[in-house]
Amino acid sequence: MTDAPRHIPVLLDEVLGALAPREGETVLDCTAGLGGHAAALSERVGPTGRVVLCDLDPSNLAHAEARLRSLAREGRGATEIVALHANYAEAPRKLAELGLSADAVLADLGFSSNQIDDRSRGFSFQGDGPLDMRLDPTRGPTAADLVNSLSREELAEIIWDLGEDRGSRRIAQEIVAARAKEPITTTGRLAEVIRAASGPPTRTRTGQRIDPATRTFQALRIAVNDELGSVRSLVESVSRAAATLALPEASRSRSWLAVGSRVAIISFHSLEDRIVKQGFAELCQRGLAAPAAGGSRRKADAVEATEHEVGMNPRARSAKLRAIRLTGGSSEQRD
Repeated sequence: MTDAPRHIPVLLDEVLGALAPREGETVLDCTAGLGGHAAALSERVGPTGRVVLCDLDPSNLAHAEARLRSLAREGRGATEIVALHANYAEAPRKLAELGLSADAVLADLGFSSNQIDDRSRGFSFQGDGPLDMRLDPTRGPTAADLVNSLSREELAEIIWDLGEDRGSRRIAQEIVAARAKEPITTTGRLAEVIRAASGPPTRTRTGQRIDPATRTFQALRIAVNDELGSVRSLVESVSRAAATLALPEASRSRSWLAVGSRVAIISFHSLEDRIVKQGFAELCQRGLAAPAAGGSRRKADAVEATEHEVGMNPRARSAKLRAIRLTGGSSEQRD
């Protein structure tokens, strides 16, 4: 196996603080990526612990598994490693089917550096490549399929709802006009079409220039991988497990989450974060969870990267970490 590409896990110290993994525990990394977070978690649970890796990208999953098995051989990590090739929304069901309950769960909703940098994956317009955008390149429609088949109204809806671009109708119209002449099959061509419809780059409040293609590419990527549906599914699975753990032990069915388990989710745009924020807040309001130590400093807050981390890893700039600990419905004092 070749060396894994360079990858810097975001908010690593904050994740370890929120999840507080202990020796012998079972950890589920719903989005294993290249194994950066998983490796650190594996070292914390030690040889008597267990790490379950889940990822939709088969190549990244293989890298992560190999990394953790190497740690295990060195005696520095969990000896029991389970790899699941699946969307993270499926992880709770698959964990339950294995008869396992997780003490700590992490979902990093960002993309690995190698996925973004690989032109053949089609996630970025920084280099020209096939217009793909699938996390699992073996199945499902590509971004090119959507761009060349959806109606103008459907494209505009996706770009507005998932990209929050005010020029969604104008961009959709330009896409439809361009594909009538020739199918749009590459990232470079799509970016050209969007720029023609949108004009020059805009600037954020901090003065950062944003390429006009940014929001449409985000929207298509979310649509191709049903990212928001997956986030909702995961949060709903956590909610159901929290309700189950609040029942008297005698009448409680087995859950994919253990009593006192910690759940941390890192999001990278407001659409994802809103789902996580609302779902976690509801659980805290119902007395089924509390903000995890090291996670939210206050109930409404998310932890963000420090200036130092952003300087080392610019992709951490938009990362937001929210974390809760399931209380089993106990009346313990909340933060």
